Amino acid sequence: MANAQCACGALRLMLSEPPQLTALCHCLACQRRTGAPFSANAFYSIGCVEISGTSTEFIRTAESGRKVRMHFCPTCGSTVYWKADAAPSWIGVAVGSLADPAFAPPALSVYEQSKHHWVQLDETVEHFQGSVSG
Repeated sequence: MANAQCACGALRLMLSEPPQLTALCHCLACQRRTGAPFSANAFYSIGCVEISGTSTEFIRTAESGRKVRMHFCPTCGSTVYWKADAAPSWIGVAVGSLADPAFAPPALSVYEQSKHHWVQLDETVEHFQGSVSG
């Protein structure tokens, strides 16, 4: 069982199963959300996630045109999880909120069309210029 939380600890997730998928995203929205050149994401079956604490929801329209509902701590501002209309049975979790250096490496790297040129990923990661479907 894994735990994820915001920086101040007020918003927490209990994860009772391993992730279904791990991925890096280089889209501009993720760069702005994280303040980093890409986001590291783990996707869990929504049924294995127990959420405690209060979150503020920010809804944005993804490049696909569908809604993504970002949940962040109203106290410290950390984005801990999100739900995408495109994948209603999954919940996305920021890998950094798990604070586990041994966490599984990413299987995919998406939206590499906007990847910073100095970011180097090895051949064990599957590469996509856009989304997995694009």
